Amino acid sequence: MRSGDRRGAVLAALLSTLAVLLLGACGTQVAGQDGPTPSATALPWTLSAPIGVTGATLSSDQRTVTLAATVPSGPKPCVRNLKAVLTEPVRNTVHVQVTYDSPAGDRASGCTKTTTARARVKLTAPLGRHELVVGYPGTVFTTDGATPPALRLCGDLGCTPPATGCTTGSYEQAVYAVDAPAHTYRDAEHCDGKWLVLDLSWRTGPVCGDPADSACTSRLGDRWFYKAEESGWKPFFRTTEGGCQAVQDREPDFPTALCASLEPLAPSLHPTYSPSPTASPSS
Repeated sequence: MRSGDRRGAVLAALLSTLAVLLLGACGTQVAGQDGPTPSATALPWTLSAPIGVTGATLSSDQRTVTLAATVPSGPKPCVRNLKAVLTEPVRNTVHVQVTYDSPAGDRASGCTKTTTARARVKLTAPLGRHELVVGYPGTVFTTDGATPPALRLCGDLGCTPPATGCTTGSYEQAVYAVDAPAHTYRDAEHCDGKWLVLDLSWRTGPVCGDPADSACTSRLGDRWFYKAEESGWKPFFRTTEGGCQAVQDREPDFPTALCASLEPLAPSLHPTYSPSPTASPSS
C-alpha cells in the first residue's frame, strides 16, 4: 500500500473512533426531547433554623446543654449538619444558635413532616442563674424553678412574669392575655387584687403616626373583666356596657364595688364576649 493510501486509512479510522465516542456521550437522547441533567434536578440544601425548640437539659456540671429541636422529616434524609453554637452573650443571658441544612424549602423533597432532633453545645462557664436564649427572637430557658436535668421553658411574659395584683406589670400581663391590638392604651383600671376591670382603646385611621393627624383622634375600645388565677389575670368577659348587670349575669360573684360606677364605652368592633369556662379569649 502506498504511503498516501496508508495516511488516508489512518485518518478514516480516527474519524470513525471519534464518531463512536461522540455518539456514546450523547446516549439515547432524541432531538426535540431534551431533558435536564441529574445535577439540574437535585434539590438545593439550604441553611435553616429549627421549626421550634421544645426542651433543654443541662449536664450535672452545668456546662453542657442538650437541645430538643423540631426539624423536617420525610421518606428521604431531610436534615444534615445539625449543630448548636454559642453566640455573643447579652447581659445575663447565654445565646445559642441551632442550624442545619435541609431541602425542606421545596415540597418536592418530601420533607413535609416533623421530628425531634437533638443538638449539644458546650458552654464556656456553668449556666448558673443565667437565662439560656435559643435562636431569634428567642426561646428562653432557665434553671430557676426547673426540675433537673431539664431547664424550665419560659413563657411569652418572660421567666419571671409579674405576680397577679394591682400593679402596672400585672396590668400589662392582663392586656397581653386578651391579644389586644398593637399600641393599645389602658384608659382605666378597677382592681381589688382578686378581680380586675380594664378599659382599653386604640386609635383608628389610615396612618396614625402623627399625633396631630385628625384621622387618628377617634378610638375604638373594649372593657375586659378578669379573675386572678395562679398563672395571672384570666379574662372571662368583655363588653362595652356600663354598670354591673352584664358582668354579674356572667359571674355573679363579681364585686359591685368595681362595676357600679362604670360608664358605657363607645361601641367596639367586637361583640360582647362571654366564653365558656374552658374557652380561651380571642380577638
